[in-house]
Amino acid sequence: MSVTIDLHIDSIAAGGDGVGRHDGMVVFVPRTAPGDDVRVCGTRHDRLMRAHTLEMLAPSTQRTTPPCDHYTVDHCGGCQLQHLQYEAQLEAKAVIIRDAVTRIGKTATAAPAVVASDKPWRYRRKLTLALRRKDGRWYAGLHRFDAVDDVFELRDCPITQEDVLGTWAAVMQHQSLLPEATELRGAVRALGGGFSFTLEGGAAWTTHAQFFAAVPVLEELWWKPKGQSRRLVQSRGGDRAGASFTQVNPTVAARLRECVVQLAAARQPRTAVDAYAGSGDIAVALASTGIRVTAIEIDRDAARVCASRLPAGSQAIAAAVEAALPRAMPADVVVVNPPRAGLDARVTDLLSRTPPPDGGGALIYVSCNPATLARDIRRLTSYRVESLRGFDMFPQTAHVETVCELVPAA
Repeated sequence: MSVTIDLHIDSIAAGGDGVGRHDGMVVFVPRTAPGDDVRVCGTRHDRLMRAHTLEMLAPSTQRTTPPCDHYTVDHCGGCQLQHLQYEAQLEAKAVIIRDAVTRIGKTATAAPAVVASDKPWRYRRKLTLALRRKDGRWYAGLHRFDAVDDVFELRDCPITQEDVLGTWAAVMQHQSLLPEATELRGAVRALGGGFSFTLEGGAAWTTHAQFFAAVPVLEELWWKPKGQSRRLVQSRGGDRAGASFTQVNPTVAARLRECVVQLAAARQPRTAVDAYAGSGDIAVALASTGIRVTAIEIDRDAARVCASRLPAGSQAIAAAVEAALPRAMPADVVVVNPPRAGLDARVTDLLSRTPPPDGGGALIYVSCNPATLARDIRRLTSYRVESLRGFDMFPQTAHVETVCELVPAA
C-alpha cells in the first residue's frame, strides 16, 4: 500500500537516489538532493521504501537547474545527478565510496578526495543508444529511469561530444540500410581521426557495406548479431582493438593512470602484473618506467594491441585473469582493473595467498563500482587499505572510479 510522508534528504545513495530516514525506515527518492525537504509517496518493503516526490517543501542549497530537457521532461536514466551543483556531486561520490568501504568492506575510512573532471559537460567520447521502430522508421534514444522498458527519442545529450552526436545523426540518416529486427542497440565511439560504430542485434545484415560507404566518417564498423560474438565487418585500416577500449573521458583517465603509475613506482618494483589490461595504457605506462610487466586481457584483439605496444621483456597474455594470473605470480606490484562485477573469487583467493615476495609491494585496485570494490577488500584478507582516491570519470552521473592502494597487512 502506498503511503505519503514528509522527508528530509540526508545523502546520495550509490545509484544516485537521495536518501532519507523516517520512523526507522530508509527511503530512496530519485532526483533529490542532500538538504531537500520533500513530500513523497512510496511503498514500504520491510525497512525500505522507494518513493517519488510529490512536492518540494524546501529545496537544498546544493540544487541547480538541470540544463537537459530530457533529464526533467523525459526522466532520462542516463544521468542521475544533473540537479546537483558540480561540487556537491563530487562530495556525494566521496561519500558513496566511503560508505561502501566502511559498510561492505568493514574498513573504517574517511571520505576520499575525488579528482574533478575538467569538463563536466560534453566530455563523453562514446554514446550508446537503443534503437526502436515506430511508424515505419527507426528512432534512437535512451531509457527512462522510472520506466526502464520505455525508450524516448534523443535530441541532444549535453554530456556527449557534439561530433559523436553528429556521427549518430549521420547513422540515422541511413537507417534504411540497418538490418531487419524488432530492436537494435548501437554505439558511436570517437577515435583518433574518425569514429567507430558498433551495432548489436539482427540475424542478417546484407547491406553493411552500403551502410559503411554511406557514412564516410566511420573508420570501423562492428556488428554483434543476435546470440553471437562481436566482429569487425568493415574498416578503413588501422588497429584499434575495435575501439572498445577508447577512454570515454580521456583527461580524467590520464590522471587516473598517472596516479596508478606513481603508486606503483613508489614501491620500486622490478615486476608488475596488469590484470584486465585492455589495450595496455596502464601496462605501457608501467613498462616505460623500467618495470617488467605481464599484462592479462581476455579480449584477443585488445591483448594483441597491448603486446605490440610493450617493450622487450614485458608481455601480454590473452586469457581470463583467473586462468592466467597463477603463472604470472608472484609480482612486486599487481594492478587490477576489473569490470563492474569486481574480481572473481579465485582471483581474490590467489592474491591473498601470494602477497608481494618481500612484503613491500602493493595491490592497486582500479574500480568502477565501489560496492564490488568493498566486497573484494573484505575478501583480500592478507591486505589492508593504504589509500583511496576517487576520479570523476562520468560527471552528472552517479558513477565514480576509485583507485584503492592495498598493502600487505602484516
